[in-house]
Amino acid sequence: MAAPTSTHVAKYHAGNVPAAADGRLFSDVFLRNSPPLIAALAPLLAGRCGTVLEIGAGTGQHAGACALAFPSLTWQASDPDATHRASVSAWAAHLRLASPPPIALDAASDWATLPEITGIAPLTAVVAMNVIHIAPFAVAEGIVAGAGKSLAQGGLLIFYGPFKVHGAHIGDGNAGFDAGLRADNTEWGLRDVAEIEALARPAGLEFAALQAMPANNRLFVLRKT
Repeated sequence: MAAPTSTHVAKYHAGNVPAAADGRLFSDVFLRNSPPLIAALAPLLAGRCGTVLEIGAGTGQHAGACALAFPSLTWQASDPDATHRASVSAWAAHLRLASPPPIALDAASDWATLPEITGIAPLTAVVAMNVIHIAPFAVAEGIVAGAGKSLAQGGLLIFYGPFKVHGAHIGDGNAGFDAGLRADNTEWGLRDVAEIEALARPAGLEFAALQAMPANNRLFVLRKT
C-alpha cells in the first residue's frame, strides 16, 4: 500500500495505551462511549442488512462491539495504520467474530475505487467515529466523496465525535480541545456541521439527523439521495 496522503498520525500503540499480548489495544474512553453510541446507532441500522464500512477503526473495540450488536450487518473495519489493523483483527478473534479482515484504507484518497471496496459495494452505511478532527480536512473531504460513490440508495454516512455548529463550539471543553488540537497540528481541529453539509450536497448526500451524545459529542447523519 502507498504511504497515506492524509498525514493522519496513529494515535494508538502499545507505548501510549494498554495492550494485550495478542495485539489488542485499549482505548480509555471506549467503555464510556460505546453503550450510548450503540443505542444511538440502533434505530438507524435497524432492519438493514449488507455491509457497513468503518473508516479509521483505531483499536477495533467499536468494530467488535458493533459487529456483536448488529449481527444482520457485515461490519467491515478499515484503518491506514498496520498496528491498528492488527488490533482490529485481535479483537475480532478475541470476541470470536467472523468479521472480514480490516482494509488498509487512506480516507483522503479516492478509496471508493479500491477493489476491496468495489467488491463489497453498494454499502449500507459508512461510519467514521472520532476521525475527522484528528486528521486534515482532506480526510473529511475524502470520506464524504467516497461515501457518495459507494453507498446504496438510502445508505447512511454517519459521523460521531465533537463538532462545531453554526461556527460555535458546544461547551468550553470542546473549545479547549479544539485549541489543543490545532496547537498540535494546524491541519487538525473540530469541524463545523455546515462544512460537512457543504461537501455532502455535491456528493449526492443530504442531511438526515444531528443527535446530541454524551461528553458534548454529536452523531451526524447524512443519507444518500
